[in-house]
Parts: sequence; structure tokens; C-alpha cells
Amino acid sequence: MTIPRRSWRGAGALVAAAVVGLTGGVISAGPAAAHTPTWAVTCSEVTVDLTNYTSDVPNTVTVTVDGKDLLPTETFGREFHKKLTLPQHDKPVTVRLVVKDADGDGKHSIDKSETAEVCDEPSPTPTEPTPTPSESAPSETPSETPEPSATPSEQPSESTPTAPAPSPSSPDLAETGSSSSTPVIGGAAVAVLLAGGGILWAVRKRRTAQN
Repeated sequence: MTIPRRSWRGAGALVAAAVVGLTGGVISAGPAAAHTPTWAVTCSEVTVDLTNYTSDVPNTVTVTVDGKDLLPTETFGREFHKKLTLPQHDKPVTVRLVVKDADGDGKHSIDKSETAEVCDEPSPTPTEPTPTPSESAPSETPSETPEPSATPSEQPSESTPTAPAPSPSSPDLAETGSSSSTPVIGGAAVAVLLAGGGILWAVRKRRTAQN
């Protein structure tokens, strides 16, 4: 079976058209995808990632928060990557990203805004109370300080006087026995008795004579 040349030509034209269309689509889509910036906004930070920009031209990027510079205008080449910390805020704030593409007519320049919400405050972690150290119980029988003796030993203030020796001239006591004058006294007594007896005898004799 012979296929007409016209059919071959038609099929070839269709294939060529399909290839050209696919190539053109890839070429046209390539730059657009390459220049799409990636950025993310949270309650506390902003992340900016710019890739595949023209390296030999002064591309610029600026980030502001409620009109105030968070990232002053900065020049970059092929790529730009930065993470920025947002200031503390008690209400939502507007974050604005401005990228200026310096290549050609700047059709890949962007100007976008995002809202940064207020961060939820983490609930405070309860602090466990510090256990009170156990106190040592006092001894039931505390040691007592010994009391001084109720009757302290008395020391004589003065030395005991020595008994005086008896004088040689002192008369002997009666109960200690006869002294040296005992014979004299005895002799005197005998003499008195004899004298008395003599007187009595003389008186009786006189009376007898008178009668």
C-alpha cells in the first residue's frame, strides 16, 4: 500500500508545530518561574528567598513594617536570602516586600504585602514549689547544765588557833589528882584537930574542977 506524499507532509507539519509550541511554552514559562520570589511572614519573622535573577544588574529588595524599614533597600545580584525578626507588637502589622528587577523593563519586579498577626503568649509553666527541708526534731531530753553544789565546801577563813600550853605556875585541877601542896594541907588539918581537941579537954577539966 502506498501512502500519498501529501499525507507525510501533513503529519510532519503537525509534529513540527507541536515541538515548536512545546519549546516556546517552556522558554516563556522558564523566566517567569525563575523570578518568582519566595517569602513567608509569621507573627515573629519574615523570610525572603529570591533566586535566578540577573547577576550583572543592580536588583534591589526592601522590607517595611507599617511603613517603617525592617530591611532598608539592599542591592543583590543573582540570589538573595535573609531571615528578619519582626519587632514585638500587640496588634497585627502589615509587612511589605518590594523587589525591583533591574533587567530590561523590570517586568519581574514585585510589590506584595502580608499581615503579621500577634503571637500567642505561651501559657506559663507552673513552677513546682520547692519542698521545704525537713527540720530536725529537737531532742526530748536536752542536756542539762550541771548545777553547782547546794552546800559548797566552806574553807575556814582563818587557821585553827593552836591551844596554848598550860602555864607551869597554874594550879593543878582537882580531878587530875593531888598536887604538891596536899601534904601541907593535911598536916595543917591534923594540927587544927589536935588543937581543938586540946581546947575541948581543957574546958571539960575546968568544969569538972568547979563542980
